[in-house]
Amino acid sequence: MFNRTTGVPSPYPDLGVAPFISVPHVYRLYPEFPAYRATMAPYPAPQHSVTPSSAPAKQEKCYNPHDPTLTFVDGEDDLDFLYEGFISRRAKMSCGHAVTPTSLTNWCRRLLDQGRSRFVCGGSGCSAEWTFAEVCKMALLTPEEREYFQKTMEFNAARQTLTTKLCPGCGFAVTRENGSDLNVLCKVCTAVKGRLFEFCWQCLREWKGARPRKDRCGNRGCCNPSLETLKKCPDIKFHGYVYDDEFESEDEDEFDSGVLVCPSVRACPTCGLLLEHSTMACPSVDCPRCNVTFCFVCLKNSGECLTSCIAAPRQTSIPVWKKK
Repeated sequence: MFNRTTGVPSPYPDLGVAPFISVPHVYRLYPEFPAYRATMAPYPAPQHSVTPSSAPAKQEKCYNPHDPTLTFVDGEDDLDFLYEGFISRRAKMSCGHAVTPTSLTNWCRRLLDQGRSRFVCGGSGCSAEWTFAEVCKMALLTPEEREYFQKTMEFNAARQTLTTKLCPGCGFAVTRENGSDLNVLCKVCTAVKGRLFEFCWQCLREWKGARPRKDRCGNRGCCNPSLETLKKCPDIKFHGYVYDDEFESEDEDEFDSGVLVCPSVRACPTCGLLLEHSTMACPSVDCPRCNVTFCFVCLKNSGECLTSCIAAPRQTSIPVWKKK
């Protein structure tokens, strides 16, 4: 099998997905500029932010040979595609394939790096799907690894479709059928628990209160973190604008010397992805999710924003992506 990007032979199974670089909940535009971090200082990082880390586990993890909850087997490590010969005993996954905690961790990291939001066995001829709980247990994930895995799964699921999130009960991706109702049914948890299991699309906790609701559930603190980010992010200034002679602003300070003020975080007007600008480049930006070019200041599509650019107010809702 060959790497689809480099053409170099790869020991890993080909899943037919090109790799990509994971990014946090708020997509940071032009993070390579040194002055970038200063724009984030006045307000805390979003709840869904995550530090990407796709490097394989550096230190091998080993199972406790006396753990009665594990089924140990003799033989090959079915996920040791690089023949690293991990010293830990082999244990059976629910699908029957044998793994070590390090080989399983490395394989699952690879799936996340390829944009997957589900963990599928890489064993020969097997396409079984593991729950997040099983991966956490069998890979002996550290708290840091568990957080990274979960946040990356969420982002990958959102990247694939805006109508998919991970169930807080089982970790499986669930599709939201009604965009105006925060109450979502998980069929997997309902079958496993033997009772109706519903969760809140917004706070990702088991549902409380009346239904349907489009603003919040009955859980305390239920709110939309994306809206909070749009509300609390600091302002930024773009310099060097040229304006139409007929344009007059009520706020003279805002436009002195070609300076235009707008929020540092915007929701893409087409798909709703949160984008943060560093002001170190052109206000015209390309959304990495929907590939639509728009002006970060006035939120108009490319071509509509000409010499007279008026800053759009802070957004109070997240645009819904209506795919054609």
